[in-house]
Amino acid sequence: MKLYDTFRKEIVPFEPGPLVTMYTCGITPYDSTHLGHAATYLTYDVLQRRLRDLGHETRCVRNVTDVDDDLLRKSRELDVHYLDLAASEMVRFDADMEALEMLPSFSEPRATSAIADIRGFIAMVLESGHAYEAGGAVYFDVSSYDRFGELSGYSREEMLVLAAERGGNPDDPNKKDPLDFVLWQPSAPGEPAWETLWGPGRPGWHIECSALAMRELDTTIDLHGGGSDLIFPHHECERAQSEAATGQPFVRHWMHQAMVRMDGEKMSKSLGNLVFVSELSKTYDTRAIRLGVVSNHYRTEWSWNEDLMPNAAARLERWIDSVGGNDGTDVLNQVRAALDNDLDTPGAVAAIDAGAADGVDVSDAAMLLGIRLND
Repeated sequence: MKLYDTFRKEIVPFEPGPLVTMYTCGITPYDSTHLGHAATYLTYDVLQRRLRDLGHETRCVRNVTDVDDDLLRKSRELDVHYLDLAASEMVRFDADMEALEMLPSFSEPRATSAIADIRGFIAMVLESGHAYEAGGAVYFDVSSYDRFGELSGYSREEMLVLAAERGGNPDDPNKKDPLDFVLWQPSAPGEPAWETLWGPGRPGWHIECSALAMRELDTTIDLHGGGSDLIFPHHECERAQSEAATGQPFVRHWMHQAMVRMDGEKMSKSLGNLVFVSELSKTYDTRAIRLGVVSNHYRTEWSWNEDLMPNAAARLERWIDSVGGNDGTDVLNQVRAALDNDLDTPGAVAAIDAGAADGVDVSDAAMLLGIRLND
């Protein structure tokens, strides 16, 4: 199998051991699952299916960011406790994942479950000389880590722009450098707070994933994933603080899902340009939703359009009609080859289309994409 590695900027062999450890950044549960979420988690679902087909055991951890600026802001707007909001949205999210027939996560830990781990992790970063205290907060000192920026490959100017856009607060006067990032921060009035040696407060965004990935998997994990909008600052900061704390490589292979767009902008909660899985499932077979998404390559941005679902539904029917046809081994092997070529799901779909048109039973091949044709 070969996959594109965001860090190395090229397609390289992916050669894990018998057990493959994977971590994908999960949702901040303050709204429903949209098609952008579905695209991200379907990518790592299909990857796991092929790895299991190759004989590997996979352990994919997907966290829940249940203490975060966006979640706290939404809970204040709705006048509900932030954990109650998170719990209700996780019920909806889990229902959507089940409807899409996703493989269950190895674990789905919540950030609030890791406060003790986070406190210990921050102490390690401080002791190693990579962090400092200021204004009641603890910051990571990017000048102490000479590999900062290597994952994204962005210039300092690009990183400053993205930090400002994505919650990095480069204008914070307590920072030594605008790119320094928060490990621990004072809580605002009404926000949850935990006691630490540095004062009461709550964790920064990036530290949560480092602590959870290492707690649930290992110091070094085989593959880390998420949407491409997480490359910077989230994953860049995760990598820096993790390697600063342990002195070991954090991730062997970085893999990112391209953005799904609508009306010319990335599909996001903040913009409100969303297509919800739960709404689509009222009209369409959820297998068709899955098929519509995996018909696009994970590294290519694509835009929602009104033809996507009717086309996917029609394709699903053609595939279902093939069941009971001629032997599908050749098509199955074509799909395997496509997935081994940087998870080429459009190539896999094309191979299944051709097989179904030729009267071949494509049920095994479709199942490798997670699309069940037999009831």
